[in-house]
Amino acid sequence: MIKKSILCPLIVSAGLLACGVNPVTKEREFQFVSQDKEIQIGQQNYSPARQSQGGDYTLDPELTRYVQQVGQRLAAVSDRPDLPYEFVVLNDSVPNAWAMPGGKIAFNRGLLYELNSEAELAAVLGHEIVHAAARHGAKGMERGIFMQGAMLAVGLATRDSNYANLVVGGAQLGGQLITSKYGREAESEADHYGMKYMKLAGYDPAAAVTLQETFVRLSQGKRQDFLSGLFASHPPSQERVDLNEKTLAGLGTGGEMGKEIYAQKVAKLMATREAYKAYDEGKEALQKGDTEKAKTLAKKAISIEPREARFQELLGDIALTKKNTTEALAFYDKAIQMQPDYFKPYVQSGIALFNAGKKEQAESFLKKANALLPTAPGYALLGQIAEGRGETALALQHYQLAASSDSEIGKEAAARAMRLDLPRNPGRYLPAGPLADDTGMVYAAVQNNSNVPVGRVQVRMLQYDSRGRMVNQTRSMLITGGIAPGRRGSVATGVRIIDQADLQFFRVVVEGAELAN
Repeated sequence: MIKKSILCPLIVSAGLLACGVNPVTKEREFQFVSQDKEIQIGQQNYSPARQSQGGDYTLDPELTRYVQQVGQRLAAVSDRPDLPYEFVVLNDSVPNAWAMPGGKIAFNRGLLYELNSEAELAAVLGHEIVHAAARHGAKGMERGIFMQGAMLAVGLATRDSNYANLVVGGAQLGGQLITSKYGREAESEADHYGMKYMKLAGYDPAAAVTLQETFVRLSQGKRQDFLSGLFASHPPSQERVDLNEKTLAGLGTGGEMGKEIYAQKVAKLMATREAYKAYDEGKEALQKGDTEKAKTLAKKAISIEPREARFQELLGDIALTKKNTTEALAFYDKAIQMQPDYFKPYVQSGIALFNAGKKEQAESFLKKANALLPTAPGYALLGQIAEGRGETALALQHYQLAASSDSEIGKEAAARAMRLDLPRNPGRYLPAGPLADDTGMVYAAVQNNSNVPVGRVQVRMLQYDSRGRMVNQTRSMLITGGIAPGRRGSVATGVRIIDQADLQFFRVVVEGAELAN
């Protein structure tokens, strides 16, 4: 096995990577992503990632401050206290927590339900702080760059199934960062050093052992919410419990547990748990097409917690499903008034207005939505609005952004983009070349690599000598009759050759193309 201390100089000599010391483990490792880059990545992706995971939980600012205080207490004793750590509570019922490079950490509302003490909260936060401090996210990116030559941003499936796989543009990177599954070594490091941080911050690290034991029991029970959340990226195991017990033996028990203070801080959240349960069941009912059940559940949620914007959104979605545009817009407006910095009611309002033919009004909502979280529906509809105004270049730009989503909307946007761009840049979609039949007649052949049918195609054939100098060219010719996607069309040039090898001296240029009617 090649040691890192030997391999790093070899890579440096190739001008690809730098070799550094991990700030947590103190081991030498490849470091292509600098600390400044880590911080920049975290800052750029923190907000869109939070948007895509339900947005910030804003109804109990004191609870968020509490989580932030515990997080900062742990961050202060970490191996990288200089990172600009941030901690937020997300409005998502799935039990989960995640960390981005640069110390950007999020804690789902749903996970707070499952904890029993401040020390358990510290165990989860300490674990996530280590992921940031030990560069686990950055190292994952470095592996991707080294192995593939480029970092591939995977589309993020948002919690709301109506927006699954619809995040586009630069925001897609956030999805990769928070849904990547850490390896066993990274999880072990996060457990070990997270417990060390707990001890240094005055918490009883025994909470990390009991919490991991709870997670193992929950994983064996196959609780779907955990399986789709925390366990997807942080799989529990008896091995992790055993390692935590070994770490605890070295650190020693003792320290704060904070059961009473935790119960006090989450009391308001716990009092509204049934409201969010009704909301989640209402969304599921709507997805199954049961609008009446969804409406009943949404109203139940509102009766328990009337301040929650998501519950108004659900009523808006129900009304939009029933094509009650005015009613839907009223509910979305309420949601916006309650929480003006969340993307979904804006994009849903834009969709409702667009469908109602009020495209100018729709545009402002769609732009606001994309500023918060760029999505395929937002850009696809903006593309149609721009195209309707004759702003082809802008429409093409919007369609191409929407097309980066692996979804039906993305595919439709790609087709629209191709329809706009193909007549302007036919050579991009219609590769062409010379072919000869058995009699030596040369044809100008065009392959339709687009996903739209093409009508007439205008081509010209150029002839070169052995030195690469053009010696002749045909007049412009038309391939008529249309070319279906994936098929080929051709036209006889009137030129004959004796040897098939002579085809190397001919080149076909596509000068123009029309879309089929």
